Amino acid sequence: MTWTDDQLARIGDATELDLAARRADGTLRRFTTMWVVRVDDDLYVRSAGGPGRPWYRHALASGSGHIRAGGIDADVNFVDAAHAAPHDAIDAAYHAKYDRYGPGPVSHVTGPDPHRVTVRLLPQEASAS
Repeated sequence: MTWTDDQLARIGDATELDLAARRADGTLRRFTTMWVVRVDDDLYVRSAGGPGRPWYRHALASGSGHIRAGGIDADVNFVDAAHAAPHDAIDAAYHAKYDRYGPGPVSHVTGPDPHRVTVRLLPQEASAS
């Protein structure tokens, strides 16, 4: 599955995204609010607090969950993108979108350390918009 142009635009333009990982029994964990960026036809989030953040650990462990942003509600797969993402472009997208909040907050999601905790969001077939 790939994102539609409308989904990419609406999620990519949203200031914040709510993300919840799926438990083994199929229920969703609590939603966590975070920043999201679009690079080409992909959507990415990063763990501002590093690899120890519960949402990050649960997302990678389960591999699936749900997001809400820009009026889109979608089931997603979480893909560890630490080694296969266009990190320079993701950093640039974070700067372009969020530098208005100052260098401190943006520094938590840009640079070599946050590259290690990059997650690509992929739509699942049953996603709704």
